[in-house]
Amino acid sequence: MKAVAIALSFAAAAAGKPDYEALWAGFKRRYNKDYHANSIAEETRFQAFRANVDMILETNAEHLSYTLGINAFSDMTTEEFVSTHLGYKKPETAELYEGATFLGNHTWQGEELPSSIDWSLKGAVTPVKDQGHCGSCWVFSAIGALEGAYSLATGNLVSLAEQQIIDCEVDIFPPTMKCHGGSVGPVFGYAKGHSLCTEASYPYHATMANQSGPCAASTCVEGVARGQFTGWRGLAPVGKLIPASYNDMMSAVAKQPVSVAIEADKDVFRHYSSGVVDGACGQKPNHAVLVVGYGTDPDHGDYWKIKNSWGTAWGEKGFVRIKRGAGSISNAWRGECAILNSPSYPVVASSSAKVLV
Repeated sequence: MKAVAIALSFAAAAAGKPDYEALWAGFKRRYNKDYHANSIAEETRFQAFRANVDMILETNAEHLSYTLGINAFSDMTTEEFVSTHLGYKKPETAELYEGATFLGNHTWQGEELPSSIDWSLKGAVTPVKDQGHCGSCWVFSAIGALEGAYSLATGNLVSLAEQQIIDCEVDIFPPTMKCHGGSVGPVFGYAKGHSLCTEASYPYHATMANQSGPCAASTCVEGVARGQFTGWRGLAPVGKLIPASYNDMMSAVAKQPVSVAIEADKDVFRHYSSGVVDGACGQKPNHAVLVVGYGTDPDHGDYWKIKNSWGTAWGEKGFVRIKRGAGSISNAWRGECAILNSPSYPVVASSSAKVLV
């Protein structure tokens, strides 16, 4: 009911009758916002909210291939959002292959590629999760890729514990800094050398203020045994320098979900509601996500389907579609939002593969 109320208020605003107070009241109810009776803090948030509402209405009035909307981040400034909800740290080029066994690059071999694929509809993707106020996207992206690879190899989809990585994984080259950021390579390396806990037995609780605790991997329920993962493959011929091709990416995604880093600090991503993102999202990766498929929208063309880690209230029930293909000179080289910059996926040991009868 709360969602219906705020949607109706926003529809009225879109018709040229913005009632900021009504929208604000609906927003607070919908997202359980409580400013602890601090009138100064609430006024600050309200002003940020008004500015975001204006931006959303102006953008949607252009009738682009995507729409923006009010969400849980609409009372935050861009700077606040970036500091708490992204977290991908680009390793130095020399450190890209540190922390895990690099098994070479995946390249398209000329095989026929399906016109579309969606692993979230094929039982290889766990439900959308929420990293909360913690720059741990790198963990969620890598864990999602591990879940998908293991599911497709064994027929067993297990939701794995992001908190285990935050508590137990320590890497210096490249550095991992819990809620302050990291990259996927060290997670793949940890997965090779350790058993992975189930999310249910080792629940996620990290925040910027309370990032981690003592490693509790010895007392959790094992979700994936040690030795199931042998390493990882990249897609970019020279990571960060020469990106993957569109066919390389399609070939890999047709095989399994792929971990990627994109730029996600622009308004188009923070307030994304639906449609196919085409432009205005940047080319400097700062957020790790999971590509779970690709397809073609009848109105807006080819897209990649991406699982995010900001909960199901964001985007298309936690997913976003971004343009697949070169839309402008700025994104022709690295893809929309720099998605082709440094994709990778984990490899499951051949002994783990299920026997097909």
